[in-house]
Amino acid sequence: MSHAVDPQNQSAVPTKVQEAVPESVERALPDSVHNTDNTESAWVSHATGDSIVPEVIQKAAPEALERALPDSIHDTSGLPSQ
Repeated sequence: MSHAVDPQNQSAVPTKVQEAVPESVERALPDSVHNTDNTESAWVSHATGDSIVPEVIQKAAPEALERALPDSIHDTSGLPSQ
């Protein structure tokens, strides 16, 4: 059994491998490769405006990376300050 939130759409790991490895191995992988984090902020874009970044990359990138991009490329100006 896979422990990914959405094994088909949120994992780059082949299904048979997901099902064969222990849960600890799945959870050790970065969520951008194999998402096992089911919190609301996992696997979502943090853009609050226009973005030229492909949506799949937006969803895989950590929030800190999205915030680091210039707003002219990936607008996160509407997010609360950290």
